[in-house]
Amino acid sequence: MSNQQQKPVIGISIGDLNGIGAEIIIKTFSDHRLLELCTPLIFASNKLINFYRKSTPEMNFNYQTTKEFTRIAHKQINIFNCWEEEIAITPGQLTDIGGSYAVKSLTAAVEALRDKKIQGLVTAPIHKKNTQSPSFDFTGHTPYLQSAFGVNDVVMLMVSDNFRVGLVTEHVPVKDIAKHITREAILSKLNIMKESLIRDFGIDKPRIAVLGLNPHAGDEGLIGKEEEEIIKPAIKDAKHNMLVFGPYSADAFFARGYHNKFDAVLAMYHDQGLIPFKSLASGEGVNYTAGLPMVRTSPDHGTAFDIAGKNKADHSSFLSAIYTCIDIIHNRQEYEENRKNPMRKMGAVVLANAVDEKIEEN
Repeated sequence: MSNQQQKPVIGISIGDLNGIGAEIIIKTFSDHRLLELCTPLIFASNKLINFYRKSTPEMNFNYQTTKEFTRIAHKQINIFNCWEEEIAITPGQLTDIGGSYAVKSLTAAVEALRDKKIQGLVTAPIHKKNTQSPSFDFTGHTPYLQSAFGVNDVVMLMVSDNFRVGLVTEHVPVKDIAKHITREAILSKLNIMKESLIRDFGIDKPRIAVLGLNPHAGDEGLIGKEEEEIIKPAIKDAKHNMLVFGPYSADAFFARGYHNKFDAVLAMYHDQGLIPFKSLASGEGVNYTAGLPMVRTSPDHGTAFDIAGKNKADHSSFLSAIYTCIDIIHNRQEYEENRKNPMRKMGAVVLANAVDEKIEEN
């Protein structure tokens, strides 16, 4: 297999034109060593990229433009021109233009992903307020991708090395969370997480922890009934086909470092999972959409309008999103090869055991 075939083409949506998306993309791919691992295809316009290059003059960012997938240069950064017209770019401002062109970039990238013109997608941040329209009626990337790929359910899975947190509910008002916590929803999320941990992260027998909804995980029904009536029965059902434990009290769980004993944690709602995740992931967290037929990642932060266009954005999380996307693509390829040839995997396991024995002898 040639290097060109091994290197995946990673599509990148630009995010809100007035946010930090273009800046973190420029900073990330100014390190040309990334071109040895993937071929980037940025869905935007060269005029937009040139605008933001002026605010990052120290970055060595060279590219070629294309409108055809057959003309992608595999040793260069590629910009797929989604529009040619002049548009107003106003860093730090929430504008209709910033949102509508973010959607234009995203829909073009997702179409390419569906058509397998690209092998993975990394999305720069959008703002929920200016992307909403009759033609794009979604609260964020995750529900849009679920709809675009026609899957019944997905999991927003936050990833940082071996620390992974999935959510039962995502962008739901706090007053409405409890009614979305159902036995069926928890089981669906657990099944997706289990399959993803095996296929996307190469973990043969994943261990998953489930958090309670209420303080102290309901205190045996004294502080809410959801644990006794919904969460515990869902865990009991799931135990038939996976290693799942809980429900745990959310505050003590992370404070005592219990997350280190599991391959993933299922939180009941957005802040319950994301506050500890972002606190412990040290700015390098990645948002991964588990349950899709294709691979999509994103940084774990928003548009950061307050620093847009000021050359202050930290691209660590976006860089991690690129690496995670590449890793998952390779893990899926290996998983499929092992399924076609089980003896190949058995050979790898025997070799690993032999190495372990050798180490113990010495």
